[in-house]
Amino acid sequence: MFNRTRCLQITAALASISLLAGCGLLSDDDGDEAKRIVVGTTSAPSTLDPAAAWDGSWELYRNVYQTLLAFPTGSTKPQPDAAQNCEFTDGASQAYRCTLRKGLKFSNGEPLDSKAVKHSLDRIRTIGSKVGPKDLFGSLDKIETPDALTVVFHLKTSDATFPYVLGSPAASLVAPKDYPADKVREDGKITGSGPYLLDSYKEGGEAVLSEYKGYSGFANRQNKAVTIRYFADSEKMVAALKAKELDATYRGLSAPQITDLQSPAAQALGVQVVENVGAEIRYLVFNPKDAAVSKLAVRQAIAQVIDRGTLVSKVYQGTAEPLYSMVPKGVVGHKTPFYDKYGAADVGKAKKILKEAGINQPVDLTFWYTTDRYGSSTAEEFTEIKRQLDESDLFRITLRSQPWKTFQEGYKGQEYPVFGRGWFPDFPDPDNFIAPFVGKENAVGTPYEQNEILTDLLPKSRRDSDRSSGVQEFEKAQQIFAEDVRLLPLWQGKLHVAAREDIAGAERALDPQTAMQMWELYRKTSW
Repeated sequence: MFNRTRCLQITAALASISLLAGCGLLSDDDGDEAKRIVVGTTSAPSTLDPAAAWDGSWELYRNVYQTLLAFPTGSTKPQPDAAQNCEFTDGASQAYRCTLRKGLKFSNGEPLDSKAVKHSLDRIRTIGSKVGPKDLFGSLDKIETPDALTVVFHLKTSDATFPYVLGSPAASLVAPKDYPADKVREDGKITGSGPYLLDSYKEGGEAVLSEYKGYSGFANRQNKAVTIRYFADSEKMVAALKAKELDATYRGLSAPQITDLQSPAAQALGVQVVENVGAEIRYLVFNPKDAAVSKLAVRQAIAQVIDRGTLVSKVYQGTAEPLYSMVPKGVVGHKTPFYDKYGAADVGKAKKILKEAGINQPVDLTFWYTTDRYGSSTAEEFTEIKRQLDESDLFRITLRSQPWKTFQEGYKGQEYPVFGRGWFPDFPDPDNFIAPFVGKENAVGTPYEQNEILTDLLPKSRRDSDRSSGVQEFEKAQQIFAEDVRLLPLWQGKLHVAAREDIAGAERALDPQTAMQMWELYRKTSW
């Protein structure tokens, strides 16, 4: 509707092409288990309760929970899912009304009515998890339920992005009887109304899903059963794909692994790779609580030294490209403020920045990264960053790492002076590459109370439902990010799904939030 991003237009175009058309038909003679799809990923859920996760857990949520709105393949605008329709009822984008589909039920038999919607979203704010999605609902004032099928959201301020939040797994709907209003559910089970039921779950092992026959929503299931297997090591995941233990893999593939899977040898093993343009980004976060990092000159000098081109070519080998803004290339409003301000990597300029600030060199810093969230290339990436900074003789870098759960607790507790994060969009809008990173409480756990962005630029950009109208505000926000260097964008990635050659639907399986829609995958019986 808004021609929001060239990236998403390309994704939509790819999604309209059946990569494997005419290659066979499903056989009704095979049982559901014979047609079960097994998918590997390095992105294991941190929790099964959507009130306490703002991370890769969303990939599972998208398949087992419903949301009022959702993003069908190729869509850049949220479409009805559990809702029959939704709309702003005022000209100021402060009152949003949704009418639910009739007869919806959770898998435990409870009605999915307006009270269940209110319960699901109110508990996110009541629980207030530090690693949950409560900050996405910052504009929400109160929820009214005038009748069983009507929900009205009253917003504190104008927020034309609110429908996009409702279309994200942050707004997953849960059964009130099984999800307490004031605490996280911790019994390892899920009660949702999405396309699949969670039959069993082993933390760090696998999630076994089967179709929920009571589902009524936008998803058109192409299979009846899926198993998601979680890997801490992407090498083991690729080996399992080649050994036919997996039907498809998604997150965690390193650049050498993608290249290997695209080789004639892998093709001879019956493996295909589907590539889409993506909005995934990686960046560094600087914690101002640290004595060294609190100095702007230190952050600016690091921005001046890091050579993104070398980093991408050495570690990611064509599967990523340098990024000079937190708003990625292809998204409306994208600019290159970090390149405009710092230009090419230049040790001499960095030395001058430190000298003029009276900072002695080398500066000792510890950089942290997670070992099991983004794939095995993360360690190589930070080794290369350390090499560049150490060789400048301006810094002495120590590297430290932790598994995701521990790492997440650490950065939310503001324990790390510098750390690496990845960002997969919550919804396809430039707001989602600015707003989550500012404020006293934000997605990276380090307060960044940038008044101009918070009180002027974001509110202005959210008044109009025509999202392209806020370009000027987003461009200014990107410029402020480059001046402050509280965040340092590094690279923007592409999306790859590797699958067995008898698996179809891979080109349609990724939604605009880069979560895999498992229902798009299916097995062909002939080739």
